[in-house]
Amino acid sequence: MLDIVAISISMTAVLAYLNHRFIRLPTTIGVMATSLGVTFLLVVLDGLGWNLLGFVHRLKLAEAGFLHSVDFSQLLLQGMLSLLLFAGAMHVDFARLANYRWQVLALAIVSTSVSTAVVGVAIWLLLPLLDMRLSLPYCLVFGALISPTDPIAVMGILRSAGAPRNLEIVITGESLFNDGVGVVLFSLMLALATSGDAPSVSSASLVLLREAGGGIAFGWVLGYALYRLLASVDHYQIEVLLTLAAVLGGYSLASHLEVSGPLAMVIAGVMTGNRSREHAMSETTRHYVDMFWELIDEILNALLFVLIGMQALIVPFTSRMILAGVAAYVIALAARLLTVGAPIAFLRRAAGLPRGSWLVLTWGGLRGGISVALALSLPSGDAREVILAMTYLVVMASIFGQGLTIGRIVRKSVCQGEAAQPMQTDART
Repeated sequence: MLDIVAISISMTAVLAYLNHRFIRLPTTIGVMATSLGVTFLLVVLDGLGWNLLGFVHRLKLAEAGFLHSVDFSQLLLQGMLSLLLFAGAMHVDFARLANYRWQVLALAIVSTSVSTAVVGVAIWLLLPLLDMRLSLPYCLVFGALISPTDPIAVMGILRSAGAPRNLEIVITGESLFNDGVGVVLFSLMLALATSGDAPSVSSASLVLLREAGGGIAFGWVLGYALYRLLASVDHYQIEVLLTLAAVLGGYSLASHLEVSGPLAMVIAGVMTGNRSREHAMSETTRHYVDMFWELIDEILNALLFVLIGMQALIVPFTSRMILAGVAAYVIALAARLLTVGAPIAFLRRAAGLPRGSWLVLTWGGLRGGISVALALSLPSGDAREVILAMTYLVVMASIFGQGLTIGRIVRKSVCQGEAAQPMQTDART
């Protein structure tokens, strides 16, 4: 275990340095691009027989062995995800989020659910045209894991592009909450695919209510308990430790209670970043808590995207799977436009968002590590290989294609319109 941690951190540090020093892409995208480039270079050189006295082949085998020794799905879903979601939620302004609560909840629950169905059915109809087969339940599994968006990849880019605060809060809130909703839908669809028994609408609704509603309620209890503990002591080392214990212990307890850990971490993070930060921490404690969680966020983000880039070495690719992946990306983007972009375009004024928000919300819906981790958690078989290949290609196209251009989209479609016609909605906040 110590060797795995040492190798992971060392690789991440070197690639982050190279990106910052020479490539200068946003950190998450840059380290993944570098990791993916190194992996691709090893595969090409090894395939051409340019082994450089056997060094390339040994290095490729070493990377493959390292990846097989790391359970990426468990590492993310049971380890890193709780920390990343809590750290991201701490930056959310609760007052602004409350003003846009219905927009966020509609996008996180309704749009994610509809997108799961749209993507699943479209993939089910498309794959036979490529001489590939997946059952409808497994296509819905793919729809559930690819529909949630990744708050990690887009938050920093939106801030650097100067996106209006109300639009930023909607995108961030949706991404944080739809991760939890997507994991619940994935579990339901996977149970259908593996058991063959379709759950009734009432039973599925009860599961969704128990996991999602229970996760929100548990997150509130956890956040309130943490608030009371922080308010009773003024010692920044202990208070930082209490926040870390709440996240790791709370996420583990949520899994035993069979409620949504991701949603619980989002609620607890929002409460800690607002009520606890304002009323239960001294200025010194705020400084150290903010610095600690910012470092956790940056380090784990970089590590996550390095591992995503390296996963290309063990993902099964064929020409048909590549075509299916390209088609899946188009379908996922079209589903995002249909379930998020179109409603926002028609209801923009009612939603209190600036002109051009529909385009930013559509194009800013990046897919990331959670989708890959869920695909890797599937049971072995032909369905897993097809879904994994499609998922990986969608994530790559999303992060590189959309991630590198979302800033330009924000500046052209929203910020210019804001300069020409100042918004009035912030008066509510």
